[in-house]
Amino acid sequence: MKKIFIIIYCFSTLINLSCTPKEDSKTNTKIWYKQPAKNWNEALPVGNGRLGAMIYGKTDIEHIQLNEDSLWPGGPNWGTSQGNPEDLKAIRKLIKEGKVHAADRLIVEKFSKGRVVRSHQTMGDLFIDFDRQAEIENYTRDLSFDNALATVSYSVGESSFSEHVFSSAVDDVLVIQLETDAKEGMNFDLSLSRPEDKGHPTVMVSVPNQHELVMSGEVTQYGAILQGKPTPLESGVKFETRLKVSTKGGNSTVKGNSLSLTGVNEAIIYIVCNTSFYSQDFKANNEATLAKLENKSLDNILKDHKDDFSEHYNRVSIDLGNHELDSLATDERLQLVKTGKKDAGLAATLFQYGRYLLISSSRPGTNPANLQGIWNEFIEAPWNADYHLNINLQMNYWPAGPTNLAEMQLPLFDFGDRLIEKGKILAKEQYGINRGSVIHHTTDLWAAPWMRANQPYWGAWIHGGGWLAQHYWEHYRFTQDMNFLRDRAYPALKAFAAFYLDWLELDEETGRYVSYPETSPENSYFAEDGKPAAVSYGAAMGHQIIREVFDNTLAAAKILEIEDELTDEIKVKRESLTSGIKIGPDGRLLEWNKSFEEPEKGHRHMSHLYALHPGDDITISTPEEFDAAKKTISYRLEHGGAGTGWSRAWMINFNARLQDQEAAEENLYKLLEVSTGNNLFNLHPPFQIDGNFGFTAGVAELLVQSHEGFIRILPTLPPSWKTGTIKGLVARGNIEVDIKWEEGKLVKIGLLSKSDQNKEVLYNDRKVSLNLTKNKKVWLDTDLNLITE
Repeated sequence: MKKIFIIIYCFSTLINLSCTPKEDSKTNTKIWYKQPAKNWNEALPVGNGRLGAMIYGKTDIEHIQLNEDSLWPGGPNWGTSQGNPEDLKAIRKLIKEGKVHAADRLIVEKFSKGRVVRSHQTMGDLFIDFDRQAEIENYTRDLSFDNALATVSYSVGESSFSEHVFSSAVDDVLVIQLETDAKEGMNFDLSLSRPEDKGHPTVMVSVPNQHELVMSGEVTQYGAILQGKPTPLESGVKFETRLKVSTKGGNSTVKGNSLSLTGVNEAIIYIVCNTSFYSQDFKANNEATLAKLENKSLDNILKDHKDDFSEHYNRVSIDLGNHELDSLATDERLQLVKTGKKDAGLAATLFQYGRYLLISSSRPGTNPANLQGIWNEFIEAPWNADYHLNINLQMNYWPAGPTNLAEMQLPLFDFGDRLIEKGKILAKEQYGINRGSVIHHTTDLWAAPWMRANQPYWGAWIHGGGWLAQHYWEHYRFTQDMNFLRDRAYPALKAFAAFYLDWLELDEETGRYVSYPETSPENSYFAEDGKPAAVSYGAAMGHQIIREVFDNTLAAAKILEIEDELTDEIKVKRESLTSGIKIGPDGRLLEWNKSFEEPEKGHRHMSHLYALHPGDDITISTPEEFDAAKKTISYRLEHGGAGTGWSRAWMINFNARLQDQEAAEENLYKLLEVSTGNNLFNLHPPFQIDGNFGFTAGVAELLVQSHEGFIRILPTLPPSWKTGTIKGLVARGNIEVDIKWEEGKLVKIGLLSKSDQNKEVLYNDRKVSLNLTKNKKVWLDTDLNLITE
């Protein structure tokens, strides 16, 4: 059972601690502003993995928007399968006959549950009404990444006021601290509320006494849609939110459904919230949390929070310079970038912001980060704030391994395991495949693996699970956790490999196994009659993913010393699998099995480049495919590609793998210019957090790469990042890497391996082989010679 808990408390020690960061401003660990947030997209996020808040920092009526990761309507009651094996045969027959438009219609009619609206939802809002009309001076608002602490400070006349907010994973509590040195103290009202759902109230607020508020509700979705038809959901996850206030000085009284505080110098407000998703005893758990916190001082809550968060966050530090701009507020710096100025320091801040957001929205025991992490102000969020598995959910976790946050990916595997079990049922009922699992393009809290799309190009895609399998394997490659490989990764890989073995059909003309019906995520092609079509006889991404699943399953089996009928079958079909990497007549990679023209030449998805990134089948050691990938990217960009935030972030990762320094720099600043809000949230638009995570992963990829089996140092250093340091990145093999460079040239590298192993390291054209000793750090100079200290 998870708990939600907010404390608002004014305490001088908290302020003193928050104003003394562990490191100075050169560590890019803070964003700050000179004014309150005008809207949600300027508010500052805090989170403990499950419980999040957006802080506006207003001085009249402060608004703190609240979130909890399990607040979803409905339940696992919309079934599993749609269609049957005979429908699959009919669709395949149409495709073989060239009747792709009929296949487009049939795949949606038979297999898809159509348009679906069932959304993650806001927990509600805390309002602190100061009823203040006085002039505000000396205003600042900031978010410290290493302390995970949001701060607001200002003065009214001769008096100072402050607010501090953090969300502790240790105590599962959101803490808001208020303080003033005004002799008369502060007057404010506290209230909890939640938006209505299509005119229906969503909570009941009661006031048990002059120190508490209780907000109880059950998540509904009266605007829910299934198969394109209104399907109101009148039930869902139940929750209770409790607020308890403790003051130093002044009084607290009941005022309708709110609390009125007068003459207060310091105040603590505790808000706990539990849900039925985690435990049926959620109300009792609220009381237990409150009781536990009564015996713990705010000093200790803060200390434990800071120690816990910084243990994760401080594993990596980065300094790219541009400190002459540190005196500018973050939105002012961003505006300079939007006018064409390069700011490596702001890029470093955005890199660390992604790590901060991942720690704050995905912790062991929580749900995985969704399309908005955990921060969502809506009853009906954009794209349902759900889990899209055709890149978005996976992109959320690209930074986990390389930026030293591997355990933050565990919620993805907990969720993936649930999906796999339901996908096994779906594979049998829908496709007649009695072994293995299938997961489609989109899912939600209830881990539904079925297809949802009202158009075939949008969601008629079977490889969500195959792509997810890469993360199981990569987690092992980064951590070298043999227990995880044996107990979690190999069963997942085996489930998807088994499905693909039975899904593939032998093409009698080519003698190769082909996957169909296929689509290339959210894209379409001109069929032979000149009309757009989506379903095809094979597609690049599908075959690339299948090949990767087969290869990774065999690699895992070899490590685990497994040889059986399944691995033998994988070897046979892998050898005769249709290649997903083909070069067309114009030198570009084909997106489908044939060379088709596209209605959208600059499409945001570049699915046929999967083998370049996040896959690793296209590298500099495959020069023809490497060059074709470059041409593919150039063509897309020439036609307006990478227009969305996450697509631009993916482009940075492509550029990194292609070692294209100029293009990487252009695209990382283009993301800042076009797709970044004032609070540094990534904008699709609207807000979608995958671009933040993709950017962070991209910066790591520019500086260290290890996907080829050895470690590349500074493979794609942006030209303007002349001098810098990065500490704590992780290479596959569980090796921490520190790098220092000056004037674009390597100065030294530090390597710390968590096991005894041999590893090759490459910088420029020089490669050396090192015998690394467990937990013994070694340093290399610019020529990769060992430095003796």
